[in-house]
Formats: sequence, structure tokens, C-alpha cells
Amino acid sequence: LLDVCHGQKIQSERVSLLYLVFEYVEQDLAVYMEKCPPPGLPITKVKSIMYQLLDGIDFLHTNRLFHRDLKPQNVLIDHQGHVKIADFGLTRIFDMQSVLTQVVVTLWYRAPEILMSSKYTSAVDIWSCGCIFAEMIRNRPLFAGHTETDQLCKIFEITGTPSLGEWPEDISIPIGAFPRFAGSQLRKLLEAELDSFGLALIEEMLLFIPENRILAKDALVHPYFSDIAKSPSQVDR
Repeated sequence: LLDVCHGQKIQSERVSLLYLVFEYVEQDLAVYMEKCPPPGLPITKVKSIMYQLLDGIDFLHTNRLFHRDLKPQNVLIDHQGHVKIADFGLTRIFDMQSVLTQVVVTLWYRAPEILMSSKYTSAVDIWSCGCIFAEMIRNRPLFAGHTETDQLCKIFEITGTPSLGEWPEDISIPIGAFPRFAGSQLRKLLEAELDSFGLALIEEMLLFIPENRILAKDALVHPYFSDIAKSPSQVDR
């Protein structure tokens, strides 16, 4: 094909360029939320977006990939309301031998284990999804810190400061370096807009201990999504 397009050239004269062509998608979730008139996105739309986002994350995790940079700007929405995950520049294949970088995920959507330079897994994507979920409900970010330390304080202020037994052993920061916040404030912040199933789901997504966070595949069958119409491909899975 190169000979047809460029004629007979010796290999050293050829320049190889790779062009990626993507479909056009009108907007990302950040723009979509900005354009939505007060009081914000209808709960039915929030539920649809979250279900599609989790469906995409489940596909990635099933194939041993984690995105590592989920945020509203990387969630695209077309004119029909279809959600597409974008920007795979930080995506990695997960294996037990991998040494993973810590400077991943935009600050406001970064899981506690990354902020503390602890070991992390695909559960960081679930944390980011929980942050996006809350942002769609509140029409503003849930944890809007200015630095990594401030971000952790913002998280603990809403979710409660972990106990000493929950504190990771592989980090140098002592738990005493942070203020003590008792109990989760998530329900108080979101109960006016979310039903009990929605509150339960977001709490499971924003658990401090990564191993305790809900998996994407389990989130898809959570009672919160019981009224979502499933496509044939989703039913088969």
C-alpha cells in the first residue's frame, strides 16, 4: 500500500506517521453539567450516565485495565445521551508485578491511597466514579482540595477520618497528622436528591479501604439501577 500511495521508495526515505480518527462527540460531562439549567441534572439523567459509565469501567476492569484519570472532562456525551470514556493516556494493564506511578488522576477525583502514595488497584476508578456521581447530584465537586494534604482533609471531613486499624501500613504519614472527623456526612449532603439505594451505592464507592469498595460489575446490578432498561449486550453479561 505504501508503494501505491508514495511510489517506489527505499525504506530510509519513508516517514511513518500514525493518525487516529475518532467519531465526533459534542461535549464532555463537565460542559454538559454547565449547560444544564438550575437546579442541575435530572436524577433520571444522572442514573443513566452513571450506569453507562460503570458499564464501561466494568469492561476495562474485566480486561485487566484501569483508567486512572476519570473525571467529568474525560466522560463524553453525544446528542443521544450515549456515554463514552475518553483519554486513555494513563491507562495501565494490571498485573501483580507492576510498579505503578503515584501522580495519576486529577486531584479532586484521586483516591486516598494514591494521595498517600500507598499501593493501589483498579478500585481507584471506582472512587473517581463516586466523586463524579456526587458532583452530578450536587452540581459541584464533592472534594475540592488545593493540595494533596488538603484533599485528604476534605475527604476525611465528609467520609470521616479512618481508624488506626484502617490506616495503611505502607505509608510514612501518621494518622495523627490529620484532624479527627467522626462519621460520614455523605448522607446528610445527598439525602435530599438521592433515594436510599443511591445513598448506599455512593457510600460503597467512596469507602476508604479499597478492597471494600464495590466492584463495577456489582454496581451494575445494584438495586439503584433496577429501573434502568438493559440493552441485550448488558443482559447477556
